[in-house]
Amino acid sequence: MFSDEPVVTVNEATIFQEDKAVLSNVNFTINKGEFIFLIGRTGGGKSSLLKTLYADLPLQHGYMSVAGFDIKDISRKKVPLLRRKLGIVFQDFQLFPDRSVAENLMFVLKATGWRDRSKMTARLTDVLMRVGLGSHHSKFPHQLSGGEQQRVVVARALLNEPQILIADEPTGNLDPAVSEEIFRLFLEINKSGTSILMATHDMTLVELFPARTLKCEDGKLEEIRSVKAD
Repeated sequence: MFSDEPVVTVNEATIFQEDKAVLSNVNFTINKGEFIFLIGRTGGGKSSLLKTLYADLPLQHGYMSVAGFDIKDISRKKVPLLRRKLGIVFQDFQLFPDRSVAENLMFVLKATGWRDRSKMTARLTDVLMRVGLGSHHSKFPHQLSGGEQQRVVVARALLNEPQILIADEPTGNLDPAVSEEIFRLFLEINKSGTSILMATHDMTLVELFPARTLKCEDGKLEEIRSVKAD
C-alpha cells in the first residue's frame, strides 16, 4: 500500500559511538525518492549515524523511524526485518571471496527468507542485469575489477527492493572515473523511486551532482544545500 510517510524520520536524536556522543539534537526526514548526500570529516559521526539507522548501533536518546520501524525500541529479532527494507552498501565490498557472484547473492536471498529457487534465480539475474553485470554470474570476486565488485554490492543491496539505500563511502576505494560510473548507477536507482542516503568524502561528486546535503560538523548535523539532483 502506498504511503506518504517519510522513509526516515529523526527527531532530537543523540548518536553515540561506544560511550561517546558524536552528534546531538539530530533532526531530519527522508521522503520516498529523495537523494541525499551526507558529508563531514572522518570521525564526525557519519558512519555512526548510518549504523544507528540500520540498528547496528543502539539509539539511546531521541526518536528514529526507518521504513516503519521504531529504531529505539526495535527488538533483536526484528532487526533482520528492518534490513530487508533497506539496502546497505559498504566501502569495502564485504563479498565472500570463495563464492561466485551468483552464490554471494543467493546467500542473501536465503538469509532474508526466500525459498523458491526459480524466483531466487530470476531475482538475482534481474539485479545483475540492472547493474550491468548480466554475464558475470559465475565469476568470483578476485576475477572482477573494483568497480565491478562494487556493482555486485549494489546488486546485493537491491535484492529485496529496498525503500532506501544507505551507502557508506561507496566510491571510497575506487578511482575517479569508476567512482562516477558507480554514482551514475545510484542516480538511475534513485530515479526508479528508491531513496538514497550516501555518505561521501568525494566533494567532486557533491559539486558535480548537486542534491540535498547534510553535514556532520562540530557534533551537529546541518542541512547545507537543497538542490534537486540531475
